[in-house]
Amino acid sequence: MTSGTATARQRGGSGWRRALAPRSAGVVYALFALVLVLTITSSVQSRPSYLSSVNVSNILDQASLTGILAIFMTVVLITGNFDLSVASTAALAGTVALKLIDQHGAVLALVAALLTGVLVGLINGVLVQKVGVNSFIVTLGTLTAVRGVVEAILNGQSITATDAVFERFETAHWTMPQGLAIGGGTVLIAAGVAFTVRARLRQLTAGNVMLMGAGAVLLAIGAFRPLLLDETAPVWLMLGITVVTSLVLRYTVVGRNLYAVGGNPEAARLSGINIDRYKMGAFVINGFVAAAVGVLYAGKFNSIDPTALTGGELTVIAAAVLGGTSLFGGSGYVAKSVIGTLILFTLSDGFNVLNIGSNYQDVVQGGVLIAAASLYTVTSTRGRGFIASALARRRKAKPQPPLVTGAGQPSPAELATRS
Repeated sequence: MTSGTATARQRGGSGWRRALAPRSAGVVYALFALVLVLTITSSVQSRPSYLSSVNVSNILDQASLTGILAIFMTVVLITGNFDLSVASTAALAGTVALKLIDQHGAVLALVAALLTGVLVGLINGVLVQKVGVNSFIVTLGTLTAVRGVVEAILNGQSITATDAVFERFETAHWTMPQGLAIGGGTVLIAAGVAFTVRARLRQLTAGNVMLMGAGAVLLAIGAFRPLLLDETAPVWLMLGITVVTSLVLRYTVVGRNLYAVGGNPEAARLSGINIDRYKMGAFVINGFVAAAVGVLYAGKFNSIDPTALTGGELTVIAAAVLGGTSLFGGSGYVAKSVIGTLILFTLSDGFNVLNIGSNYQDVVQGGVLIAAASLYTVTSTRGRGFIASALARRRKAKPQPPLVTGAGQPSPAELATRS
């Protein structure tokens, strides 16, 4: 065996270990463990199967809007900022949409709602990037101000629209053909294997693992649980946006630049990347998506009240953190943030199965979030410590050339050592 082959195998093995380590796949392990506990508990208590198609579909529907927000919150976090105003922006957009739809039609109401979200995102971006105010302070202020606008418009009362266009869209069920699910799952698995084989030194990356995992899930659903292929429109939107955003972040220049401006802004600036454009763009897109989610939320019951989505921004950030997204920028996967969202809603749905009273539910959710953040921090620190110690060993093992002065004469320090 040549040294090159041995090195390739060692690096390939390290790729597997990194891809399957808690730092990379911990959120997936957590979801599997949680579902397993709830399934066993349901069986022991003689309750209906926790993994029944109806229950799984309910969890997906409940998590879909928060999952969409978590996707683009992850994008903002990758750039090194975060946005506390998403829930208030969504509430304002939903309010604007329902206020206008009966008199001006669905199209104008939707456009006005989306432009409202863009305006809030642009204000956040300008204040953070051009004025230089910390994103926490800016978005905390816009959270409060926008919520105040919602309360002023509604005057403390809920409103209900007569036109039910948004309600029909939000509650519509879309069905994927069973054959398409089986074929799509097979293609995803094959693509993940092909990317792994073609990668340098055949390293398995976290992206390829998630690609093959998604393919396996889709294939299994298509073959054994076809009822799960009939879901509401927001669920399919969440899944589709997850796929598209993941591909953009991983395989396009825009995605690489977003990671660059969050990981090392100065290096990105020296490389010619327009940092303000990317960071402000993330805020604007996040505002646009928050507005779209607000319209969907208002359409769920064709009604909205002043307290709509209050506290939702914390759930969105918690989902991103559970997915391993760094709060300091430069790191994050939108698919993991969606899985983090599913963990939160699976846990919430499972409180009744676990017989956990409402007084303790926030304690459990907070404990899960702290445990996840601690796990990511510990594994990341250990990884950096291992690399640092390896570099130190290499420097120590490398022979140092003797110090000389003049025409090949040993230095005073060398003479002292010899004596």
